[in-house]
Amino acid sequence: MPSDRSAIDFATWRAQFRSALERGGNSAVPCDGCTACCRSHQFVHIDDDETDTLAHIDPDLLVRTPGVDAHSWVMGYDTAGRCPQLTDTGCSIYEHRPRTCRTYDCRVFAAAGVRPDQPLVADRAATWVFTADDQVERCRDRAAQMTEPGRPPASVALAAVLG
Repeated sequence: MPSDRSAIDFATWRAQFRSALERGGNSAVPCDGCTACCRSHQFVHIDDDETDTLAHIDPDLLVRTPGVDAHSWVMGYDTAGRCPQLTDTGCSIYEHRPRTCRTYDCRVFAAAGVRPDQPLVADRAATWVFTADDQVERCRDRAAQMTEPGRPPASVALAAVLG
């Protein structure tokens, strides 16, 4: 699906994205009603320090993160692959949403030239267009070099953009 949005300046977007990740702020994605990430069979990671978020989620929806990280939780999805906080009108806890949701930015896939595993997110990511410059090309080259069997596209895209 072609984008009807203006091309995004890569350097500006990358600086804002990096800042959101480092500060735990919002990525400020212009979703325009899109909920692809909320409907894509994705687990949502929530750290113990997100007390406000945890206070707004039914504890029955949370499980401790398996493995070595005993200081975080995972919220699953329903049988349709939807986040249990997603309603017909959007996120029911939007003002209290997890850091993972606040910093999620599907534009990372377009920037790195990587197709995510989730078809709905892939379709949305394909609508983003970046200005064609050397930084974008270097990012995409890094992503191509990091792509290997078994490595999740999300980790490749994130590493390529932040590298």
